[in-house]
Amino acid sequence: MTISDLPAINASLNAVSTIFISAGWFWIRRNLWQRHVPCMIIALIASTGFLVGYIVYHLHAGEKSSGYTGLIAWIYFPMLITHILLAFVTLPLVIVTLVPVFQRRWDRHRRIGRWTMPIWLYVSVTGVLVYFMLYHWFPPPNLALGQ
Repeated sequence: MTISDLPAINASLNAVSTIFISAGWFWIRRNLWQRHVPCMIIALIASTGFLVGYIVYHLHAGEKSSGYTGLIAWIYFPMLITHILLAFVTLPLVIVTLVPVFQRRWDRHRRIGRWTMPIWLYVSVTGVLVYFMLYHWFPPPNLALGQ
């Protein structure tokens, strides 16, 4: 494995997180917390793995501009900006949502989780979309995979 493999691995971890956040929400909406808990643990582990991989990648590879213009830029940049801004919000939100779990304060966990889940899900989904746009669907000429 090399640094250039990390974007694909990170996108995969985001996809796993998306699947398990969605499954956890599905199960808790049906009052099946015994199924909700493992889904959320897996989502948390996948998101943590993503964050570590993201930091390692950008420490080694730096930031790379896409160079998009036109219609693709109008789609890509608003999605990227909202993804990044909400990603900064997600980490503290997830932590604040987890604290009441350890205190067995289900009412508080539920109240905060209603905000955390859609934001965390949006960040996970848009992370995968950003990856596909940048590396597969519309790779800009100035950004070759592995450079």
